[in-house]
Amino acid sequence: MIFRVTQWIIRRAPGQFAVIPVLIQGLPGTGKGLLARWIHSRSPWRNGPWVKVSCAAIPSLLLESELFGYQKGAFTGAYAAKPGRVEMAHGGTLLLDDPVLQAKLLQVLQDGRFSRLGDEEERRLEARVLCTCNGRIEDAVQSGHFRRDLFYRINVFRVDLLPLSDRREDIPVLAAYIFKQFSLRFQREVPPIPPRMLELLRNIRELENRIAAYVLLGAEEMPEDSASFRRHFAGPMKIQVDGTVSLKRITEKACRELGREVILRALQANRWNRRRAAEELKISYRALLYKIREAGLPPKRPRRNDNGSTPAVSPKPLPAD
Repeated sequence: MIFRVTQWIIRRAPGQFAVIPVLIQGLPGTGKGLLARWIHSRSPWRNGPWVKVSCAAIPSLLLESELFGYQKGAFTGAYAAKPGRVEMAHGGTLLLDDPVLQAKLLQVLQDGRFSRLGDEEERRLEARVLCTCNGRIEDAVQSGHFRRDLFYRINVFRVDLLPLSDRREDIPVLAAYIFKQFSLRFQREVPPIPPRMLELLRNIRELENRIAAYVLLGAEEMPEDSASFRRHFAGPMKIQVDGTVSLKRITEKACRELGREVILRALQANRWNRRRAAEELKISYRALLYKIREAGLPPKRPRRNDNGSTPAVSPKPLPAD
């Protein structure tokens, strides 16, 4: 439903909609980033850069220079000029996740102009600006933590995302979009996803993980239904019943086991060429080496046995919860 409404607006007013800021808000796991990327892929800016800024992940002391860039000599250690994320988004889409530096962002949204740190020259931004926020931004406005004038500026067109369990009709559209993206990323052709695999989904991250595993492992080795999928990857898990159960630790353990399986399959598919596997998984080579050690996988391809078969890979035990 959400995607149909957004597509309707894009189709009815493509020229006007191209410059309208969009506010997407909802709980974690509802697909805010996925919807933002989908909007970019269908807007007049789709051939331009896609720049995402997770404001909460950048230290506050570095945020202004990361967003707006700086000139040489602007501060100690600024040995060369550097463009910021806002400047890099020119001609494309700028996604601000949990936006801060509200006064400067308000200026950019009002007149499309900004300056690098240490530079008097004003630069112009021509791009679509999307904002994503966890929860209801109106509550932050009422409490005084978010500027009311900035809220009115970004709240031109707003999408409130409900939990995935409350909008089951969006799952086929989401699954088709994610399936296409992973098929292109991993350069693999697999049959369409069985509908039973899309049952009992709780959030977008679970949907993405399931489709990524399906594309990497292939239809032959993937369970077809949700219950079998969880048993296949999580396996039997010992859970204490004395009131000390930690949902966070259980989830982390399940994610580690699934991540190990996906890494192992990527290594096997690339004949243990770790650089190609890292490219396929869209992570750096160094990050893959770290994850291989963390998962207890051998750093190199296991030698074949005397009979020509490859020995089974046995992981080290995962840390206890």
